Amino acid sequence: MEAVALCDGTADYPETKKGRAALMARYNELVGLERVSFVTFHQNYGYEDFVEGLRPTTYGEDGEPLESGFRLAPEAGIFTKMSERAEALRSARDGGHDFTGKRFFKMSLGEVANPEDDYLFEEAIEGGFVHLGDDGGMDWSEPIFTTKELMIAGYAEHHADIPVPHPNNGIIEFPFRLRVRARVGDIVIVSKGNLLFRAIGEITGEYHQVKRENDEYTMRRTVKWLWIDRDGVSHDVIYGKRFSQRTIYEFTDSELKLDAIRGLIETGQGGPDEGPTKQFVLIIDEINRANVSKVFGELITLLEPDKRTGMDNALSVTLPYSKRQFSVPANLHIIGTMNTADRSIALLDTALRRRFNFREMAPEPDLLGVVEGIDLKAVLTTINQRIEYLIDREHRIGHAFFIGCETAEQVHDAMRDKVIPLLQEYFFEDWSRIAAVLGSGFIGHQTLKCPMGEGNDRKSWFVRWEKQTDGSTGFPADAYSRLLSKSPSEVMEAENGG
Repeated sequence: MEAVALCDGTADYPETKKGRAALMARYNELVGLERVSFVTFHQNYGYEDFVEGLRPTTYGEDGEPLESGFRLAPEAGIFTKMSERAEALRSARDGGHDFTGKRFFKMSLGEVANPEDDYLFEEAIEGGFVHLGDDGGMDWSEPIFTTKELMIAGYAEHHADIPVPHPNNGIIEFPFRLRVRARVGDIVIVSKGNLLFRAIGEITGEYHQVKRENDEYTMRRTVKWLWIDRDGVSHDVIYGKRFSQRTIYEFTDSELKLDAIRGLIETGQGGPDEGPTKQFVLIIDEINRANVSKVFGELITLLEPDKRTGMDNALSVTLPYSKRQFSVPANLHIIGTMNTADRSIALLDTALRRRFNFREMAPEPDLLGVVEGIDLKAVLTTINQRIEYLIDREHRIGHAFFIGCETAEQVHDAMRDKVIPLLQEYFFEDWSRIAAVLGSGFIGHQTLKCPMGEGNDRKSWFVRWEKQTDGSTGFPADAYSRLLSKSPSEVMEAENGG
């Protein structure tokens, strides 16, 4: 509910089964739009998983597969990716750009690894076009070149002294894609290496060639630039795979995220200050199970509201592996969940504690009803009152144990497979205390005599899971009524072994 409220500005859903279903539907929709992401911390979770680390890859810096072996390359973690997405789409409006019938092309404007090629990108941005390099001495703008076959034939005629290139050879394939496949209105995405992209444009003019002193990058299509970020944004924002470093190719698979592309275009056209800011949420489950200081590293300071992007005291850091500048956008919210019964809250890093608000999420028995005569609200309330008396309030069990139980059999299973094992852990196998919580309807015992003939008798405890009159198995029919009717004095008596 909190994640939905942060994204939508409200989460006014009735506390009914239909209301919860509607809430979950909206939550899942936001997850699908990648405005909400979820991650679980654990003892081995680290900075490299959360922010940035080196990962083995079989791709080279040019984006193409290595002939053998692997190399280590920087890869963004979920926090970095989510931050980049929130920043890129902060002002994106819903609806907007129509992609019906449009093709999408990835293009490289110069080699990113070669600083001498930087001018090619800037030239294209300033001039409003995309361009390709070696034209093979051909003027591909001639009207005859309308198919790849005709282009191959024309090249062969013009270069009779050299072998005819393979149809997929770049000398033919790249001009073909720019000249024939790409149409006015199609979308061009400009990559920055194989992990980043830095511009999105719409083709506005037909193919043409220009005269240049070095006869390089003569092949052009005019473009209206819709979105630009020279630093580059992670490919994950718009595409589920890394980019290939092929100079130009057409996206053909379903991993292209059209909603995100539409959002970036809307952001680029509307500007960062127009319209409502889209909110994004990262949910960290079991936030206290990892070494939080190690996971966040130097980014802990950047979590503070006044240190976020665009704020008065905004800060950025240089990421250790990619050497990219990074800051946390103001429209990214972090929700951390933790079970204080698993680990004391005092063990959370103090530096992190003062950067978060803490809100107790107490059990809500009111969300439970009556299932085949079992009053789950009363059952949970009674169990938690006794747990709080015997241990503390932090160990109360949640209503989630019984959410979704629609039959008595499901309630029995939840008690046997979830509640009782948890109580075993709470009380360190002290069955007298378990019996004090649940009563004799769930827990029984028999007396064990000393086998040596001398010494004290002992109690052997067991769970009253038995065959019922209708042939099914479960707890005795009166187990729940006995739990609810037991008086406080009886509870203490059971605790003391009476």
